[in-house]
Amino acid sequence: MTDFAAARRNMVDGQVRTADVTDLRIISAMLEVPREAFLPPAKAALAYLDLDVPVGDGSRRLIKPMVLARLIQATDLSGTDRVLDVGCVTGYAAALLARLAGQVVALEQDAGLAQSARAALTPLPNVAVQSGPLTAGWPQGGPYDAILLEGATELAPETLLRQLKDGGRLVCILGSGPSAKAMLYRRSGRDSGGRAIFDAAAPPLPGFVKPPEFAF
Repeated sequence: MTDFAAARRNMVDGQVRTADVTDLRIISAMLEVPREAFLPPAKAALAYLDLDVPVGDGSRRLIKPMVLARLIQATDLSGTDRVLDVGCVTGYAAALLARLAGQVVALEQDAGLAQSARAALTPLPNVAVQSGPLTAGWPQGGPYDAILLEGATELAPETLLRQLKDGGRLVCILGSGPSAKAMLYRRSGRDSGGRAIFDAAAPPLPGFVKPPEFAF
């Protein structure tokens, strides 16, 4: 039988701390939140491995703990911030964010995953799971201090950037394959600018893939 508490500590010590994650609030949250509870029993043993764990029909993933931790750290959350978690899958990242921020809106378009997230996150009063297209965001819950995309996008997330407050931050993985980068965007007035913060890769989120180009 897997010792999940020991596996959780090993994940934090071997994957997260060694990746320049220095925010002790994130370290504490990742030690407290049981990642295996956000996976079906048949996949629970994969919870603390350094990989993107497939969920649902296999097309969606819980992104690697190290990548998730670094993205969350880049948002520089305060305890009063309002956060939008785009592509929350089964709710693991939302559970972490709930320990760092004031309010979390967890958005998922897959009905089965959204149901799993609601069930897992019910004990957390500051998280609301919403269902809808990921590319549309959830403007009725905004504006947000921070937005997290739980997956890669091949397109600049302009619609989501407009849901940020002035000074708000959005983190995502932009691109695909080995050239992909984790990005930090900030909104200033009506404008937004972004910069690469580390190399990273993740499975693409539905709707965030470039349409195919045809050559004649």
